Amino acid sequence: SIGSELCKQIIKLSPSRIVLLELSELALFQIEKELKSIINKSTIIKCYLGDACDKNLLRHIFKTNSIDIVFHAAAYKHVPIVEMNPLIGIKNNVFSTKALCEISKELNISKVILISTDKAVRPTNIMGASKRLAELIVQVHANDKEENSINSLPKTKFSMVRFGNVLNSSGSVVPIFKEQISNGGPITITHPDIIRYFMTIEEAAQLVIQASKLTLGGDLFVLDMGSPVKIIELAEQMITLSGLKLKNKSNKEGDIEIVFTGLRPGEKLYEELLIDAECLKTSHPLIFRALEKSIKPEKLWENLDKLEIAVKNHDHKESIELLSDLVPDWERNIKL
Repeated sequence: SIGSELCKQIIKLSPSRIVLLELSELALFQIEKELKSIINKSTIIKCYLGDACDKNLLRHIFKTNSIDIVFHAAAYKHVPIVEMNPLIGIKNNVFSTKALCEISKELNISKVILISTDKAVRPTNIMGASKRLAELIVQVHANDKEENSINSLPKTKFSMVRFGNVLNSSGSVVPIFKEQISNGGPITITHPDIIRYFMTIEEAAQLVIQASKLTLGGDLFVLDMGSPVKIIELAEQMITLSGLKLKNKSNKEGDIEIVFTGLRPGEKLYEELLIDAECLKTSHPLIFRALEKSIKPEKLWENLDKLEIAVKNHDHKESIELLSDLVPDWERNIKL
């Protein structure tokens, strides 16, 4: 969702070329069709079907298209699905980031921006832990003192943008609630006290683009998500806006009932945007810069190599242990 919206917003800025890399054939077909309907004559669209973990493919795409800026939005993000499929979640979220950083540095790409998530903060699930590890990979590359090449060209600027839930993104509660209301209910919510930060997909994409302009290298940008929203209140509002009435003990003749199903594995009651840092203001009122703890490069690279082997070997226990070691803030509840 974020990747496709970034494309729509970037096209408005008339880039000379916009290049898409997508693993899903259907998703690539749909976004290419949509972009061609809004494109201006000065922008070329190139679409590639493939895996962001494939370094040879990345090298070919970057060289062929003279890439300046990379927005890395490729990630498996649905918490319960990644929780059930931890190794593929780690492979995609972690090793696509590693591959992109390495090829971007090798080819002296100007900027790399990782799209991250509030679930990376003190994670309680595989998805969040894998995204936190992706952040750590970007941080170590950003802090690397070596030049990008023997020609002493400017270093690639690596940065991250972390934000919360996006309204109407794939798998978010809004389209799910809409479908449940259209089916006559009930609306299912995991817990009555669950809260989330929300932002429109258009605003999130625009702020990511603007943050890329502010980067100095090594930045962790945090977007102002406003006040958190109680999911039950969001559901009640959507019922009302649909012209229907809430069905509960005090209104048994209502239209739509809300049912609580219990927190899913790895799910939090609330999300946070910062680990151990304070936010510093930038020139944009909705974008803040955070300085957070990193990891020693030697520990990262040694354990990443081990993790890559464990994932390739489908060694579930070893993979989880290594991820836990690299992301000590992860509150593990997954069975080994």
